[in-house]
Amino acid sequence: MRIAFMGTPNFAVPALRALQAAGHDIAAVYTQPPRPANRGKKLTKSAVHSAAEELGLAVKTPINFKEENDRDEFDALESEIAIVAAYGLILPPSILAIPKHGCLNIHGSLLPRWRGAAPVQRAIEAGDTESGVMIMQMESGLDTGPVRATSKTIIAHKNTAELTEILAHMGAKLLVSVLENLAAYPALTQADEGVTYAKKITKEEARIDFSQAAQIIERKIRAYNPIPGAFFEHDNMRYRIHSAQIIDKQGSNGTIIDEHMTIACGHQSIRPTIIQKAGKPKMTLDEFLRGHTFPTGTQLGLKI
Repeated sequence: MRIAFMGTPNFAVPALRALQAAGHDIAAVYTQPPRPANRGKKLTKSAVHSAAEELGLAVKTPINFKEENDRDEFDALESEIAIVAAYGLILPPSILAIPKHGCLNIHGSLLPRWRGAAPVQRAIEAGDTESGVMIMQMESGLDTGPVRATSKTIIAHKNTAELTEILAHMGAKLLVSVLENLAAYPALTQADEGVTYAKKITKEEARIDFSQAAQIIERKIRAYNPIPGAFFEHDNMRYRIHSAQIIDKQGSNGTIIDEHMTIACGHQSIRPTIIQKAGKPKMTLDEFLRGHTFPTGTQLGLKI
């Protein structure tokens, strides 16, 4: 099948590779333009951009599809279908209507739960027991289109990076199956009940509020790993907690209550297992405590 592929982050790369491995004709790969990244703010290509070049595929990076020549160029590809995976641009109806079989989206949630920008993070943060990917027929609404196929997985204690990687490979496999026989996967309308929206994560949300229960904080730590990273501040220094365990101890909110840097929360406590001081590499708790002093009784504050 002749395909226009549209994606940007690592989540989309397995699908791109799977489509080429399955023998599909990828007419072009659309991705976000290179952006400044890291400390040097050097222009950096997206993960999909780099993978497409490695595979010898044509890459296009329009800012949007408002220009007529962008629409004409997309039309000229004569693609039978477009595959969209975390592209980062809203496609106008004029683009959605061009491919013969429309546009399919690989969405990382169990729709209609968690429509929107951050479905994996919000599912973990909310304490959902399962997640999954759906192959959705796109329409003009935000993740409202009918669903052709679903694959599920248990969340357990996974963080966003771990769950995203699992969903990316699940989505790639499911997509290939759907494209082998579209007729065998009819598009079914989403339920009207159970709709939730996964709004984009803000940096301020990642600031840890130790007045919350340890269970809520631990979920947030996993949800915001790797980006933006759940953090607290102490003595004008920021510390990110990348993983933590819940400890059944109680104390004053935000206070270090033992020599293992256990931090009292609104209910129970958390103990960091991977922690990172601003400007320094990640460390295990043992490594961190060999070079940093957080004595029992240190007050980190309720919401700094």
